[in-house]
This record gives sequence, C-alpha cells and structure tokens, in this order.
Amino acid sequence: MKEMAASVYLPDYEAVSDGWEESWAAGWLKELLPVLWEQYDQMREQTEKKEDRQWEETETERETENRETDPETEKKETEAPETEAGTETEPETETETETQEAAAVLLDNLADYDYLMNHFFSVDPDTTADPARIDGTAFLTEDLTIEKNPGVPQILIYHTHSQETFLDSEEGNVNDSIVGIGNYLTELLEEKYGYQVIHDTGVYDLIDGVLDRSAAYDYARESIQKILDENPTVEVVIDLHRDGVDGIHFVTDVNGKDTAQIMFLNGMSMDSQGQPVSYLPNPYIQENLAFSFQLQLAASRNYPGFTRNIYLKGQRYNLHLRPRSLLIEAGSQLNTVEEEMNAMEPLADILNQVLSGEPSGTEGAG
Repeated sequence: MKEMAASVYLPDYEAVSDGWEESWAAGWLKELLPVLWEQYDQMREQTEKKEDRQWEETETERETENRETDPETEKKETEAPETEAGTETEPETETETETQEAAAVLLDNLADYDYLMNHFFSVDPDTTADPARIDGTAFLTEDLTIEKNPGVPQILIYHTHSQETFLDSEEGNVNDSIVGIGNYLTELLEEKYGYQVIHDTGVYDLIDGVLDRSAAYDYARESIQKILDENPTVEVVIDLHRDGVDGIHFVTDVNGKDTAQIMFLNGMSMDSQGQPVSYLPNPYIQENLAFSFQLQLAASRNYPGFTRNIYLKGQRYNLHLRPRSLLIEAGSQLNTVEEEMNAMEPLADILNQVLSGEPSGTEGAG
C-alpha cells in the first residue's frame, strides 16, 4: 500500500479529525484531501492493473508449461462445461475497513521520515537532515497564516542575485531579468490578492560593474535587515532567484501555458556531519521548512508538477530574518522570460492559499 501512495501522503480527514478539528489547518486540509485521495485512487488503480497484467502473464506461462508436460490438459479443457452467461461476479469494491487501513497508511507516511525524504526533499552533500527536522505532521500543524492588512506592508520580495537572466532576455533590460519577474509577482500579490508588498530591487551581486556573488548574501542581509527594521509589519520575506543547472529546462504545463517549474530551497545551518554551523544560527529553521512544505502541498493540489523537490543545503541564505522566509528558484537560465512570468501566477496563488489558510479551489484545475 505504501508504494501505491507515492505522492499522496495525507490521511482520510475523518480518521484524524481528533486533534485537527481545532487546528487552523482543519478546513484547509479538508478541502485538500479529496484531490489527493483522487490521485491516490488513480495510482492504486494503475498499480492494480499492473499487478493483474503480471498475474495474467504468470498464469499464461504456467498454463503453457502444463500443456507441455501434460498432454491430457488440452483435452480436459476442451471437454470442460461452458459457464452460464452472467454468472461471473464483479470484483468486490473496497470496504470501509480497507479504506480506514489505507488512511492509516497515509497517516504513517506523513510521519515517516524516509517516505518524506524519498518523495518531497532532495539533500545537498554539504548538509544532512534528520527525523527531528523533517516531520510532516509537525509541518502541517504550524500556523503560518497571517491576518491580511492591505494598509501596511506584509510581504518583502528581493533578489540576492539580481543579475540573473533567462534564455531570451534582452541584455540590459531589467524587465527581462529576475527583477522583472519579481515585479510581476509583486503586481499579482497586490492587485489580485490584496497584500501590500515591498519589492526591493537593490543590486547585491554587482561590484563596480563586475559580477561578484562571493559576498552577495552579506550585502543583501544588511539592506534587508534595514527594510525590516523600518517596516516591522512585514511577516513574509522572499528571495527570488532562478536556478543555474546545466542542460535542464525546467518547464511544465499550467492551464495550457508553458510554465517554469519552481523549487523551494531551505538552508539547514548544518554541515554534512550533522553538526550545526555555529556562525550561521537560524531560530526559524522549522518554520521555514513548514512554510516550504505547506506551499508544496498547495501546489500539488492545484498545480501538479509545478514544483520540484524541496532542496536542503547547509548554509543559511538569510532565511533567519523571519519565520516565513523563502528562497525560491524559478526555472533556470534555459527558461524563457514568458515561462518565468507564467510561473508567478500559480506561485502567487499558492502563497495566498497558505497565508490565508483558504485553498482557492478554482485555480489550476486542469
């Protein structure tokens, strides 16, 4: 059963209503679960068909072997009486007990460290992860909603690597760079979802006209900390990047549009031996992880295939500035500007879903 639930990990809502009913996430999860159960049922059906084919092939091979060893077999089969039409029984449907058992397995998956690591996370060699950090149940009980107030800034978007561009970017055109993509995300969050957003377009990776990323996070941190000090109402901090993986075009289809896939990156402040990086403390590692994980779930509900696995690295990446801090890799240098712009639409939607605690239920259906 576990193998059949490769990308579906949440339990039947009623089976775990104890302890969830009073949780902020109860309503959100209740709406999320039917979609995931549908995915689970499809996967189970595919697995059962595969098992049936394997069984039929095995039986065919066995019958062939029997004919070769027993010459009377064919005669007996020929003389066998025909069965009456309509007497075959349909396979029994899944019983309530089996459903409850399946829900229990899914609940186990949610709390299963190995399962989560195999299906939702990728770990860089420079760090490590452990069950104390990677706990799906804990991630979903983390309340990351905010009380929306368009009268004050609540979201900050910036770019540690502001010079990142794309396959067809026009040289020197800021709108074709990651900063331009950030402009569109800002516009969506403000005009469509009603947040007030600060978009910092400061340059932190260009020193005296020369690209230099060796200290970009240090330069960005100083500036971002000042913005936060001046705007204490900001609760969400997003560092928007594009990836630089050679030879990989991260693209998917969302509502009929070619769309860059995104990836959430979490800094663990931990080395490959499991030791904390003492000079890079982050009191918000668990909140950061929960934020990424909840967004991953929201994406799976409305936009399957939109997100890559959450990537874990050893450094901090300035994710210590707020509990709801994100580093997002949107596509790569092989994506087009249009694909990147298209990605901001589902990204803005899932951000709103998690921050408001209300799934849209309409975006991305198909």
